Amino acid sequence: MRKIVHRHLGKVVAGAGIAVAGTAVMVAVTLPGTAGADDTANGGAGGQSAGQAAGQAAGQGGGQQGAVAPGVVEEAPAEGERGKGRDPLTDDEMERVEKLALNQQLFRSSESVDGDRGPQRLGIDLAEPEASEVDDPNAPRRADVSFYDYRDDTLVTKTVNLDTGKVERTGTQRGVQPPLTRAETVEAAELLLADPLGAGLKADYKDATGKELTTTDQLRLTSMVFRASPGAQPAALDKCGEHRCARLFPKVVNGPWIDARSLVIDLSTRKVAALKN
Repeated sequence: MRKIVHRHLGKVVAGAGIAVAGTAVMVAVTLPGTAGADDTANGGAGGQSAGQAAGQAAGQGGGQQGAVAPGVVEEAPAEGERGKGRDPLTDDEMERVEKLALNQQLFRSSESVDGDRGPQRLGIDLAEPEASEVDDPNAPRRADVSFYDYRDDTLVTKTVNLDTGKVERTGTQRGVQPPLTRAETVEAAELLLADPLGAGLKADYKDATGKELTTTDQLRLTSMVFRASPGAQPAALDKCGEHRCARLFPKVVNGPWIDARSLVIDLSTRKVAALKN
């Protein structure tokens, strides 16, 4: 590892690795290298599809913003290009299935990560066939669509039959936190930049580049969901795991990583807190 420069948040790391120990010191954790750091997980934000991650840990809670202008759910689009059998979902199928899954009731009663009406889409995956359809070459294609409702911290998963256009199953879970999407990661970074606790990140960025950090576009962002451990964090973060909380791993574009792991953003309450040393 190259030189570690001690700065305002703790460390600015030049090179391909970042070491992390506990919440304040770094332990050997390999993050994407400088050469490929622009191609981070989730298109720059970090995470797998919601269907793959339904059993992964993390946090929830319900933060709301002010009144939101009414919105309208569009009609489901034409079928468009369709795949066959176990082929990956086409772009047309994903667009269609999302609109089929997002009915008026869910749209009107839910809230996205930035406070807009309608749930936050997490992912769309080709669903596994029913047991009786495994060997049937003409089995219907289905898709699992996952949303997160920030109004009541609920993960909503709907299974849509692409042949009939009908929602066959709906499931709701609490305390289940799939990996964060790019939109959620960017929102977490924006909340951090707007918070007094973001001053260290800004100072580290200026030390590394000589420029002011004013927008998340100046960073390459990777994230992970944070789950609270009893007594291991300030009270403001005790509900992480019930609330949806994020830790960020920011990188200067074409530059070093900045260690911001001591800071946690509760996306449900839209608040930032620092972990105990």
